[in-house]
Amino acid sequence: MEALESNIPKASIIIVNYNAAEWLVRCVKSVLMQTEQDFECFIVDNGSTDGSIATLPSLDKRFIIMELGENTGFAAANNTAAKLAKSPWLALLNPDAFARPGWLEQLLKASSTAPNITMVGSTQYLALSDKPTLDGVGDCYHFSGVAFRAGYGKQIEPPKAGLVFGPCAAAALYHRSKFLALGGFDERFFCYHEDVDLAFRMQLSGGECLQSPNAIVDHISSGISDKVPEFAIYHGTKNRIWTFFKNMPWPLLILLTPFHIAANLAYLGWAVFRKGRFKPTLRGIMDGIKGLPQTFRDRKFVQKNRIISSREMIKKFTWSPMKVVTRGIHIRKLF
Repeated sequence: MEALESNIPKASIIIVNYNAAEWLVRCVKSVLMQTEQDFECFIVDNGSTDGSIATLPSLDKRFIIMELGENTGFAAANNTAAKLAKSPWLALLNPDAFARPGWLEQLLKASSTAPNITMVGSTQYLALSDKPTLDGVGDCYHFSGVAFRAGYGKQIEPPKAGLVFGPCAAAALYHRSKFLALGGFDERFFCYHEDVDLAFRMQLSGGECLQSPNAIVDHISSGISDKVPEFAIYHGTKNRIWTFFKNMPWPLLILLTPFHIAANLAYLGWAVFRKGRFKPTLRGIMDGIKGLPQTFRDRKFVQKNRIISSREMIKKFTWSPMKVVTRGIHIRKLF
């Protein structure tokens, strides 16, 4: 039994790559420099056409390269690796995120804070910024169904450890058994907002997310540019709608749906004045609505696994609209 257990690594790192040749080697080298070396690492290639995998150096047996041959999406690629992972913990790392040496060690340390910690978020800095600038300190969820990465763009010290709604999946730790029991990332989402959706389901099932100030990564982040790709706008809009209607408990769904509709109309109105945003926002809303019948079918499984009350769930939301607008930090005290 001891020999069998010794073959189980402390963490299974998953890097999902799609045409990230410019950054992938640096990402993998950051994994090699970890103070915690007891890991396995899946590098899952989503049908890249830029020769990403060929840029990698020779790697030891802890690294498993999986070439899927097509772009299955961020959600499906992570799920594929998660099913093969051996460790109790899944450490997700984007190919444009570079882990500082103590990143994995600190994530694992944070996971032992309490038995119901099923997610741990990293402190993310913008890799291309001249000054230390936060890329995010956890994902927050406003009661209207708008999620945001807290602290983005702020040049401040990261907050102390505390509870947040969920981690940004660019650099996050998940309890593998819980991840799989809840179905992993929703593959309908393809990419964007799938981490918020998973965090919502984990919260409903009694899990919590600890935001660690010591597990640090430097992230290139698509958010550094004023021009967000239409692809991201479309999927983010569509998936925001599906997340809300799939996960919100019935009493809150009835109460908060008008606010969610208002939030989406506000995004659409704002998009009118931003070049290239209106069409993908409108298309995302329309496809989000078209997909609601399947979303409500999926909702049955989600609510079946819910163990906390609507009252308890309310406490996990962000209620200040100013925090949404300013990317304000909302970290709840530890137990």
